[in-house]
Amino acid sequence: MDLRKLKTLIDLVSESNISELEITEADGKVRIVKAEPAGAVAPMVMPMPAATMSAAPQIASTAPPLAAAPGATAEAAAPAGHAVKSPMVGTFYRSSSPGAKPFVELGSQIKEGEPICIIEAMKIMNEIEADKSGRVTEILAENGQAVEFGQPLFIIE
Repeated sequence: MDLRKLKTLIDLVSESNISELEITEADGKVRIVKAEPAGAVAPMVMPMPAATMSAAPQIASTAPPLAAAPGATAEAAAPAGHAVKSPMVGTFYRSSSPGAKPFVELGSQIKEGEPICIIEAMKIMNEIEADKSGRVTEILAENGQAVEFGQPLFIIE
């Protein structure tokens, strides 16, 4: 198969809704698979919350006396102080390398702009800086844990 024909096939696959094309000719076999775009991963995740939502009413109906408890646990879950939130999705690391000393410890005094952790996203290490000066009262993420955008990482007072 010549290069021009192969290029034409690649263009056709990329511009169409098909995700895979396989052609067999006398002189060989070509298989073209289109990579899924980043947005295509979200629909796979969507069915899972629907399944947990359908299970939630059953749990709530079996335990009505706990209706007053969610308000109390919400207040207890909201820590006092300023929450430093993750600016991106990635993997949380407390230190610059596996054997290195963590950037901050519980009770550490930090200044605004000082590095407090690293979030690895797409094989790039992003140093996260404190957005407020104060004392670290809580570390909410575990080393090596996947974190979401906006997830609280530290509490500073």
